Amino acid sequence: MAISEDTFFLDPSAEGTLQKQVQQIVAEGILSGRFRPGEKMPSTRKLARHLNVSRITVTLAYTELQADDYLSSQGRSGFYVSQNAPQPPKFEARISHDTVDWSRALGRRFSRHAAMQKPADWRSYRYPFIYGQVDETLFDRANWRLCALQALGQRDFDTLTGDHYERDDEKLIEFIARQSLPRRGILARPEQILITLGAQNALWLASQVLLTQRRTAAIEDPCYPGLRDILNQSRCHLHEIPVSDRGLDPRNLPADIDALFCTPSHQCPTTATMPLARRQALLERAARDDFLIIEDDYEFEMSFLKPPSPSLKSLDRNGRVIYVGSFSKSLFPGLRLGYLVGSEPFIREARALRASVLRHPPGHMQRTAAYFLSLGHYDALIRRMGRAYFERRQVMDQALRAHGLAIEGSGDFGGSSFWMKAPPKINTSDLAARLRAKGVLIEPGAPFFGETAGRRNFYRLAYSSIPTDRIEPGVALIAAEIAAMKTLRP
Repeated sequence: MAISEDTFFLDPSAEGTLQKQVQQIVAEGILSGRFRPGEKMPSTRKLARHLNVSRITVTLAYTELQADDYLSSQGRSGFYVSQNAPQPPKFEARISHDTVDWSRALGRRFSRHAAMQKPADWRSYRYPFIYGQVDETLFDRANWRLCALQALGQRDFDTLTGDHYERDDEKLIEFIARQSLPRRGILARPEQILITLGAQNALWLASQVLLTQRRTAAIEDPCYPGLRDILNQSRCHLHEIPVSDRGLDPRNLPADIDALFCTPSHQCPTTATMPLARRQALLERAARDDFLIIEDDYEFEMSFLKPPSPSLKSLDRNGRVIYVGSFSKSLFPGLRLGYLVGSEPFIREARALRASVLRHPPGHMQRTAAYFLSLGHYDALIRRMGRAYFERRQVMDQALRAHGLAIEGSGDFGGSSFWMKAPPKINTSDLAARLRAKGVLIEPGAPFFGETAGRRNFYRLAYSSIPTDRIEPGVALIAAEIAAMKTLRP
C-alpha cells in the first residue's frame, strides 16, 4: 500500500530546517503507527511538489531516515517504511476515571506558596523591568556554540556520554578553584567543591544536609522567595530577621539557631551590603553560638561601580561558612550550573545526597561551561555586561529621580536592579497588573517578605534586559500609574 503525499503537512510554526521538519513528520507518522512497515513512501518528486520544497530537501530527509532504519530503499522502486522501523507501543485505549482522593493521598504539599511570576513571553513587552533574564544583544552566542561543539568532540566523548555518578567535571572544578573563588578571596581544594544545578539546588542540598524538624534556621526578611520555600519544606523551625540598609544585624539573631542563610555582599532583594565590621561580628557570633552560615554570593561579578567587599567565606577561619555560587546569573538562567564550597565532611554528604537524586549535572553542560570559562569568553562577557549595566543604571537612576519614584536600595557595588518603595497604600501586585496591560513588567515585592509582614508597597526594577532608550519612557509609565492609583484612594 502506498502512502499518499496528501497526509503530509508542514507546520508553519515549526522550528528547524525544512529537511529536519520533513524527517520529523515522517518519523512521527511511523512512531504513531500511521505508517506501517512495508508501506511505500511518496516519491521525492511528488512530496516535494506537495510541500512546496525542493526535491533535494526531501531526498536528504529520506536518506537520513534510511540511515536511522526508519526507511529502506528498493532500487528504482523508491522508499518504503523499513521492516526494522521502531514499532508504536501496543495498548488498549481506555478512559481513565480518577477516583483518588488527592487531599488525603498527598503526604506533603509543595504548591501552597505562589511562585514569582516570570512571563514566558517577556520579550514581547516593550518595557521589561524584570530580573534575571538574558539580554540576547549582550550574550556571546557564537563562542558558546563553538564551546558546545568542542565539548561534543571525540576527546570529550566520555564526558558527554558517561555516568560519572558522584564526580564532577574536573576542568570546571579546576576553573572554579583557580579562578572564580580566588577572586572572592577563597582558597579551596577540589574535595571542598560540589557542582549543583544552580544556586537554588545548592541551597536545597545545604538545607537537607544541615536541617531537621528539630533544628532551627534563620533567614533575612525580605529574602529570596525560593529559599523560604526550601526551608519551609525542610520543616525546620524558622526565624526571619529584618534587614536594613546595612544588611542583617547579627545582634538580632536568636541564640538557638543551627544555620543562618544570608546574602551579605548583595542582599536579595534590597541590594544592601553588610559592612566589614558586621561581617566580623557575625562570624564571632557564629563561633560563640555554634551555628553555620550559608552565604549566597549571587551577582558578585556585576560589581562595576567599585570592587566588591570581601566574601564572608574569605574571612572565615573556623570552617563555619558554606559558600554558594552560580553561573546562572552571569551566563544565562537556563544553564542551571552553580556550586557549593564548604568543609569536606559537609561536601561529602551533599555529594551523596545529590547522587541519590540526580547523579550529577549533565556532563556536556559542565564541559561546555568549562571551555567557555577557561578560554576567556566568560571574562569578556562580564566586562561587556558591566559596561552595559553601568550605562543603563545611570539612565535609570536619573529617570527614577526625575519622576519622583522612591529608591529603597540601589546597591553600592552595582548589580542589575533597584529596590523600590511605592506610597504606603499602593499594592504593587495591583500596580504590576495595571502596568502589564501597558507593556510594562515589574516585580511586586510581596513574595520576598514573610507571610506576616504585610508590606505590599515594595517592588523591584531590573535593568538587565531592557534597552537603554526604553528605560525613561517605561519609568514614566510607572510613575503615571502610581499617581493614578493614588487618586483612586482616600
